[in-house]
Amino acid sequence: MPTPTQQETVTVDLGGRTVSVPKGGLYDRYRMDTDLDDIARDPRVGDVDFFRRLPKVKVDSPIGSTLTPNFYYAVSTARLTMLAPSRAIRSRLPGELAPLEITPGLGLVSVMFFRYDVCDIDFYTEAAVGVAVRPARHGGLGFFDLVAGLKNERLDSYVLSLPVSTEIAQVRGHDGYGFPKWVTELDVDIDPRRTEARVANDAGGTDLSLHAVTPGQTAFRSGERVGSLTSYTSMDGAWHSTLSQTNVLSAGTTRLPRGLRLQVGEGRMADDLRSLRPIRTLRLDVMTRGQLALHMPVPTSVPTRNKQRGNRSWQPNTRSSPRTAAGRVCPPRSPRAASSTSRGE
Repeated sequence: MPTPTQQETVTVDLGGRTVSVPKGGLYDRYRMDTDLDDIARDPRVGDVDFFRRLPKVKVDSPIGSTLTPNFYYAVSTARLTMLAPSRAIRSRLPGELAPLEITPGLGLVSVMFFRYDVCDIDFYTEAAVGVAVRPARHGGLGFFDLVAGLKNERLDSYVLSLPVSTEIAQVRGHDGYGFPKWVTELDVDIDPRRTEARVANDAGGTDLSLHAVTPGQTAFRSGERVGSLTSYTSMDGAWHSTLSQTNVLSAGTTRLPRGLRLQVGEGRMADDLRSLRPIRTLRLDVMTRGQLALHMPVPTSVPTRNKQRGNRSWQPNTRSSPRTAAGRVCPPRSPRAASSTSRGE
């Protein structure tokens, strides 16, 4: 079997950007309109009932006409959740967003690694540094937002860095969703025994890496445990929210984990993580088997801050969304600039 570097490719157009994808792969064959019966025959997937309940719709977007949601049929993930000072978190957030605090002065930051073995846009890996934020359209107490979010597995986040391993994932995520994505060497290997991940920096050295024992896994029926994550991004001065839904099939958690090794090297992710000044790792969550649906971003209302009085007022977002900006081409944004403002697939 050819390696990824040896695999034959074809070129496709995404809103004026030309990218290479595997010849004969899912994107080459289906252009996001993947045959679920075909996917169900893949031994890595099997059950596709989760996706049959989520009909796709065609929308116009900065990456051209596309179908949404983007389906990830076989996924494994690892997430480290850490305590960090709210002041450090707030210094990296746009003024419209606020940290989700577990106690006054302390918020939550995460380092995440993803492996997408079967996906509408073909195999790729991904990593992220992000922070938990209060829901943008909710003015309640942060503690109750946290309790409700954890209980229902519905959380809100802001992503500082989001490297990926393939060109199509970078262009779709950066230009179409507003995420701070760039392409780099990125290895993620997760099985029931070990969790290993490494993100390379521009010089080929280590940006971030993780080595840990995989927590004991609990199996779930498809649809039994479905969580959601809402991420906020700003594109062309307009705020958007992106919903992702995760169908958990096998997962486990280690609280106050010992023996794991998180190497913070040199690079964009390392810089972002250091800037948040994490204090302690609270938990390691690993999903060895799961599925995911990623929806295109939609406009959202965000609070604007009165700097003189410190008040927040709600204002609707009236700018165009990807659903209405037909044929618009978004020029490439600087990933470095994006990680310090509001970009985040």
